[in-house]
Amino acid sequence: MLAALRIRDFRLLWTGRFVSQLGTWLLTVAVPAHVLHLTGSLMATGLTLAAEYLPALLLGPLAGVLTDRWDRRRVMLTTDVFRAVVVAAMLLVDSPGTVWILYAALAAESAGSILFRPAAQAYTPAIVGTGNLLSSANALTAVTDGTVRLVGAPLGAVLLLAFGFPVLIWVDVASYLVSALAIFLTTRRPAPTRTAAADLRADLRHGLRTVAGHRMTLWLLVIGVVFTLANGALSALLIPLGVTELGGPRQTGLVVSALGVGFLLGAPLIRVLVDKVQPRRLYSATLLGTAVGFLLLFTAHTLTVALPAAVAIGMFGSMTWAVPQTTLQRTLPNDVLGRVSAVFLSGEALGTLLGAVTGPIVAQAAGLVTLAVAACALTAACALLGAALLPTVELPAPIAH
Repeated sequence: MLAALRIRDFRLLWTGRFVSQLGTWLLTVAVPAHVLHLTGSLMATGLTLAAEYLPALLLGPLAGVLTDRWDRRRVMLTTDVFRAVVVAAMLLVDSPGTVWILYAALAAESAGSILFRPAAQAYTPAIVGTGNLLSSANALTAVTDGTVRLVGAPLGAVLLLAFGFPVLIWVDVASYLVSALAIFLTTRRPAPTRTAAADLRADLRHGLRTVAGHRMTLWLLVIGVVFTLANGALSALLIPLGVTELGGPRQTGLVVSALGVGFLLGAPLIRVLVDKVQPRRLYSATLLGTAVGFLLLFTAHTLTVALPAAVAIGMFGSMTWAVPQTTLQRTLPNDVLGRVSAVFLSGEALGTLLGAVTGPIVAQAAGLVTLAVAACALTAACALLGAALLPTVELPAPIAH
């Protein structure tokens, strides 16, 4: 699993992303808590979610075009510095009348992330290739996600109580600057040759045609959007589940940590399985596993059931992310990966927002168990779609020993 770390440029990219993601996750609890403290309004607090996800819906495809046209290393470097600056602007928020600055900063930070993430996803196979090292790289990225999910939010809450909101902001600013430095130290690579602004619309159309005309890509997008809708509906109710059914905030924190443990456990499985099992079979199996985990977690009344279910969701969930990404990186030309990745990010944002809105409505009207069964059925349907509609692809040859 560690093979990709032998490549200096990937080692720098992975380290920078890990540090910046950890800094961002420290604010997962701190930002909504700060808004609630200032305003006392649940609606104002909920708007932080909209500020984070709306830019992905509005700017995603265009951001993908830009990351395919510009030097991806420079895109990542610039967006890291930009995000450090806009996060620092949150220090100005000290009263209900200035909360709009925080919303604007969150939206700007999200816009920077929309440029960074497809650039990084396209830059990774340019560094490590599309063979066995790519599965190693994506497994290590899953380790990063699992680690920050495991420690980021709880650590952020502890630091918020111990040192206050401004200290967390400065930590996040520093994390982006560390990431920028790491990317600056990577090797310069040839930049894309397309520079004419008049071709932006043509590039956008080409990216969308790539998605629509490539069977694997199209069905991965459709399945991914539906799955994130189910996931978003349940994620929006994770805190109420912990408080009302499992015993309170402490128990909720343990469930969130269990999800992170699952992500870490999924990483070595990613490294082994994505090179040996056809994507349609592996993706379908991981979706089915996630569906079962959803049902067990959201019908649980004790941690004895909830914690193993959360671990399973994290483990299978890490693979539901890694399998499509690795497949796209291997089957699409590198010069369109930015556009396609950005379309997928927009689709995920759309599914998450729809789920976050509809989930509480369904749960309020029909109950949490009904919502859990519906989300489980929707995820299982995604698994069946994947098994039936995703084509077979050529897997990389095993490394000779």
